[in-house]
Amino acid sequence: MSLFAVTREAGPSWTAGGIFEQPNVNDHANFMNTLADEGVILFGGPLAGSEQARVRVLLIVDADSEAEIHRRLADDPWAPTEQLVTVSIASWKILVGADRLSPAPRAQH
Repeated sequence: MSLFAVTREAGPSWTAGGIFEQPNVNDHANFMNTLADEGVILFGGPLAGSEQARVRVLLIVDADSEAEIHRRLADDPWAPTEQLVTVSIASWKILVGADRLSPAPRAQH
């Protein structure tokens, strides 16, 4: 298991309003839920109540590399439109509570 902290935020095509007012929100949600079902995204959600405005999101991702993360997130329906952009990817080492995460089987893509 290689964990990464990924930060994404509203891009230049973000429309006025919060996350739930964005075009294709259901397609984006389905995409993210699929990544979670596959064990790629372990945790994710908006930071500091930003879901009501220009969203900022933290994802904890299980991936082999940053390149894999970029490749997988490129399939997000919001990626080509730049409604949501990835601003940082950092390798993350858990020091507290690591025993609470059990490795889940992942589908290969």
